[in-house]
Amino acid sequence: MRKLLALLALAGAAHAQPAVDQYLSELAESALRDRAAAVSRLTKDRAEQRRAGIREKMLAEIGGLPIRSGPLQARITGSFTRPGYRVEKLVYQSLPGFHVTANVYVPLNVQPPFPALVGVAGHSANGKASATYQHVWITMAKRGFLVLAFDPPGQGERSETLDPETGASRSGIGVQEHILTGSQCLLAGNHVARYEIWDGMRAVDYLQTRRDVDSTKIAVAGNSGGGTQAAYLAMADPRLAAIVSSCYMTSWKQLWYKPGPQDAEQVFPGFLKDGFDFPDFAFAAAPKPFLMTTAIRDFFPIDGARRTYEEIRRFYGVLDAEAKAGYFEYDDTHGWSKPRREAAYRWFEQWLMGRESAGGEEEVETEPEQNLYVTPTGQALSSFGGETTQSLNAREALRLYGQRAAKSGGVTREMVIRRTQYSPTQTKFFDSQLRVENGNGKRPAILALNAAKEDIDEMLAAGFAVMAIRFPTSSTRPESGYSSQWQTANRAFLVGRTLIGLQLSDVLNEYTSLTASPQIDSGHIRIYGRGPAAVTALHAAFLTPGIESVVLEGMPLSWLAATQSKFPKGLIDIVLPGVLRDYDLPDLVSALAPRPVWVVDARNPSGVPMLEHTVKAQYPSARVMYRPEGWAFRKVYAEWMGNGNTAQR
Repeated sequence: MRKLLALLALAGAAHAQPAVDQYLSELAESALRDRAAAVSRLTKDRAEQRRAGIREKMLAEIGGLPIRSGPLQARITGSFTRPGYRVEKLVYQSLPGFHVTANVYVPLNVQPPFPALVGVAGHSANGKASATYQHVWITMAKRGFLVLAFDPPGQGERSETLDPETGASRSGIGVQEHILTGSQCLLAGNHVARYEIWDGMRAVDYLQTRRDVDSTKIAVAGNSGGGTQAAYLAMADPRLAAIVSSCYMTSWKQLWYKPGPQDAEQVFPGFLKDGFDFPDFAFAAAPKPFLMTTAIRDFFPIDGARRTYEEIRRFYGVLDAEAKAGYFEYDDTHGWSKPRREAAYRWFEQWLMGRESAGGEEEVETEPEQNLYVTPTGQALSSFGGETTQSLNAREALRLYGQRAAKSGGVTREMVIRRTQYSPTQTKFFDSQLRVENGNGKRPAILALNAAKEDIDEMLAAGFAVMAIRFPTSSTRPESGYSSQWQTANRAFLVGRTLIGLQLSDVLNEYTSLTASPQIDSGHIRIYGRGPAAVTALHAAFLTPGIESVVLEGMPLSWLAATQSKFPKGLIDIVLPGVLRDYDLPDLVSALAPRPVWVVDARNPSGVPMLEHTVKAQYPSARVMYRPEGWAFRKVYAEWMGNGNTAQR
């Protein structure tokens, strides 16, 4: 954990795109100022109006909740008894075939019905079975609460990239599994948090079926990633009676810069643009008792936590419920340490049992992880099979793709601008250089996006002027997973922008500069894009009819293919939230006709070159080619570069 936190801090500081980050920071600060002004003017009526609208708008940001959930199919697979409580091993289906593994801690020293707690785990590899979290579940049961603690997707018994031979996660359990599926979900206009929230809401559904539970006294608590889920459930589920969010709640004004955006479920597209910040999770739950517990030396900034609490306290005060806004901080580092656990016990006893308590935590004996296994193998996939977040989203992506707007009406400029969030600006975000060899007369030109140096040299030798533009990519990442590219992309999502949209601003500006240059033949400008930049090149060509032809080298086959893959790579570079509801890459290529398009070395979602006939099936109107290893640019693209004339397919 300490190593991870250190890496997070490094990742937050290591920005290689200062112009982009500055621009996004200005948008964020403007949104936060507007929000602060609106919140400062809240009367009781306005506070109630704001509270009423938060849930609807936030859920829209993550694609809404599932419409049809199916039966829970809940069953107990085993149990054991310890002094003062019994542990039941529960599995239920939050969606058909989507198995949720959980432990239910049932008090034995008091009579039912019990107040109940939904316990959500942070990013522990063993999920609900983490020894730290067991302290909470056991202590709460001994104090008379029934506790349902479940594994989030990608943790504990719910690894979603399980290697059947090794029994380990192929991508890395927890954060890495969430990152893997998070980008895929965005392409379909969904969100990985959507599934986490639904698991928790279905846990409440299950608790309401139990006769030993007081259904009016169901609470939620969690730490870190569990603190995230607790805040989300506070917003999403009005049935909850009390909330504790530990080591999560802060302020985007502080978190934005260091350590910056983190796990996939912690960024809702448009969140800041829509006027939200951390306090709004509590606003949505008001006036339900909501306790923040914090660590002074957390990587979630303590100054942000303090400011957020003051805002929550004022909001609750406007609603005549200031006492229900709680705050506790302790001088230690990130984690559900004993002082914060004891603050949670006091809070729940106060508001759900009506008694004052010192909240002291007695010594408890935690269980070996295997004792808590719900499944025979220790993993739901190998025991039960069924769905994963990826498979559920893949099916939804296929459904949306079949109904996409481009299928019936073609791709429109409005669609592309809406999905890329392209917004013209004179700010230069990325490195670019115009290269023109000595000679007389106007030259045809190539906009070369992420082209290799030797390829640019060959373009120049063929008589072209070259506007070389270089975009960063996420081809490498630190162990924490939060590369600077990941964080920049997520900053963009928060303020209603995308990486591709920002790149388009530079490309279209450079195109305009080429058309105005006395050295350039403005009637003969082409574009070349390599790797993820090919996606930007394709969009630029669509938005710019004056670009006469296009080369897309090493481009991912399609966004749909990326959602169907279990192990896509580098996806964050090309994510446009919700794009499959409107169009896919082959739709854009078709829309460029009759302009010539070369699709060369198209890649599958794992980055492997695909067979030409497979690519041709997706791109029937394009010139589909393969670039053999070591082949010079001029050998592959001689026809495309021929004498500055529009190349023929």
